[in-house]
Amino acid sequence: MNIPMLDLKAEYALLRDEIEPAVCDALAACQYIGGPNVKAFEAEAAAYAGVRHAISCASGTDALLIALRAIGLGPGDEVITTPFTFVATASTVVMCGAKPVFVDIDPRTFNLDLDQVAAAITPRTKAIVPVHLFGQPVHLAPLKALCDKHGLKLIEDAAQSFGADYAGRKSGAYGDIGCTSFYPSKNLSAFGDGGLMITDDDQLAAELRVLASHGSRVRYHHHVLGYNSRLDEIQAVILRIKLKRLDNFNNRRIAIADSYNKDLAGLVETPFADGHGRHVYHQYTILSDRRDTIQKVLTDSGIACAVYYPVPLHRQEMFAATHGSVRLPVTEKVAQRCLSLPISPMLKDEQIKRITGAIRQALT
Repeated sequence: MNIPMLDLKAEYALLRDEIEPAVCDALAACQYIGGPNVKAFEAEAAAYAGVRHAISCASGTDALLIALRAIGLGPGDEVITTPFTFVATASTVVMCGAKPVFVDIDPRTFNLDLDQVAAAITPRTKAIVPVHLFGQPVHLAPLKALCDKHGLKLIEDAAQSFGADYAGRKSGAYGDIGCTSFYPSKNLSAFGDGGLMITDDDQLAAELRVLASHGSRVRYHHHVLGYNSRLDEIQAVILRIKLKRLDNFNNRRIAIADSYNKDLAGLVETPFADGHGRHVYHQYTILSDRRDTIQKVLTDSGIACAVYYPVPLHRQEMFAATHGSVRLPVTEKVAQRCLSLPISPMLKDEQIKRITGAIRQALT
């Protein structure tokens, strides 16, 4: 029996008896856009995150784009971020006409190297966008101090860390705006695309809502260039059901990571939790000089695995003209050695043993 990266079929089987009648009720109500479940989900997500405002949108990419627009990002501005992440973190900066400035990563957490951020700040810097990569919160206090000192905005990319904790707050709730994604592989996932922006700032919240709704403050009056970016009612139904189970699912991810850590000790470099926050293991990512050998053995054994990310953003073709001469040695080395293993909350203990056994076989 093959082992997938994320067992969505098993998760659906677990939740089907609750999801299907709730979806049918939403279909029968025929309020497909901006319906009661969207409003209820936003309120429940805000309460869960401990913030005043949660504004839903169509995707995590839209969440980042709208957040950057809301802070006034535009041509001539710069945003400091990580090169070791999904492309949307940086492409949305470019969509605003601004320039991403990539800073190298910490070799153990894979998050931004905080010691290098201050040196990257220039008079053109508008914001810092840390990514809580693979579910581990960035140590945000030093970044917040830098932002306060230089008058910058702190936008959290929490697409991979919904439910993680940092300094007594949920991931995404520490900075000016937190952005997350409900893509089906995420810790809190929809049955399609979806996104969310959270903030305690009333003015920013109002601007986020305007930008997500065609730039309109009054119906059919359009004040700024906005977007058609909405979470639909059916996805909201599903997310409401899953949100109630998020902490349990994240706890299971942590337990799986603990099992991996014990079984793989001395074989590979296992994920490092820096203790500044609660890691929720969106991915369980190992490092090894024999990464390709491990990947082949796992694949041949019917065990899914993946390289996140094989090409850092500063080496991507789309950034060749602006970042072609940039060298970030830690990021480049990690990209050559990293491999992510299955981490579904549905993963069984015997499957963990099969996975770690295959890795042991590959290395002996």
